[in-house]
Amino acid sequence: MSAPLTFPPSLPSSVRVFERGWLSANNVLLVDDETGDTALVDTGYLTHAAQTEALVAAALDGRPLRQVINTHLHSDHCGGNAALQARWQPHTSIPAAEAAAVSAWDDDALSFVATGQQCQRFTFDALLHDGDHLRLGGLDWHVVAAPGHDPHAVMLFAPGPRILISGDALWENGFGVIFPELDGESGFAEQAAVLARIAELDARLVIPGHGRVFGDVSEAVARAQGRLAHLRGDPLRNASHAVKVLVKFKLLEQQSMSRAALLAWMHGTPLMQRIHARFMAETPFETVFAQTLRGLAAVGALALDGETVHNRD
Repeated sequence: MSAPLTFPPSLPSSVRVFERGWLSANNVLLVDDETGDTALVDTGYLTHAAQTEALVAAALDGRPLRQVINTHLHSDHCGGNAALQARWQPHTSIPAAEAAAVSAWDDDALSFVATGQQCQRFTFDALLHDGDHLRLGGLDWHVVAAPGHDPHAVMLFAPGPRILISGDALWENGFGVIFPELDGESGFAEQAAVLARIAELDARLVIPGHGRVFGDVSEAVARAQGRLAHLRGDPLRNASHAVKVLVKFKLLEQQSMSRAALLAWMHGTPLMQRIHARFMAETPFETVFAQTLRGLAAVGALALDGETVHNRD
């Protein structure tokens, strides 16, 4: 198990963070020693599900996992739900707007097919609404709506210790792809409002969906606002970034692919086709593919070896 279980000194002992990388989102384990309640916020990607289960089991040391909570339902945040449900039958809470799609397992409404990613079907027991209150790890948490990256996403904020579990709404150096804008829906304005709301919360620490726990919250918000302004200046920037992110994610999943197989995957991924049609229609698809590989190679995110494409971390 390569994912480290970290205990930043400024976090309460009841809040434990598994920092996972980019294929799997960070997992936040909350343990209330007085009540015995245990909860996990976000569960990683499907291909890491066994690792997620093993990490949680080792940390719980024989105790059951009582709750699973998802900040949003992108595959890297909920891909371990099914495995954890099979082992512990935890009470599972998801953002309220996703209830119908999960109940029907609607491939058109959920993002997994559109992005060419995987997620095993899971169930839920409760819904998360903006303003809801939860008791987790002996702390009181408020549910905060966080549309932008995902229109249905939520964050969790503990006002006592001023800790924010931000999902992909805020990282130390940015935020997740603004997916609604890729289909011509509003997302930039919502992301701006979420960043403003985060600033108002006056969090002391942020546990992001990816990357380390950080405390320079006002600086992170300022960097994110600058990044958002850059993307809003030309929506093609968000689209090009999204293509690179999706390709990188596929390489994280597969580690190595032939150029032909990766191109075929791009051709068969509905969101890639929609991005091309909306933002890049005058550029041949194969040219977009080649430009994407060159761009990722230039920043060290992949390596080209003849007709094989390798992931580089």
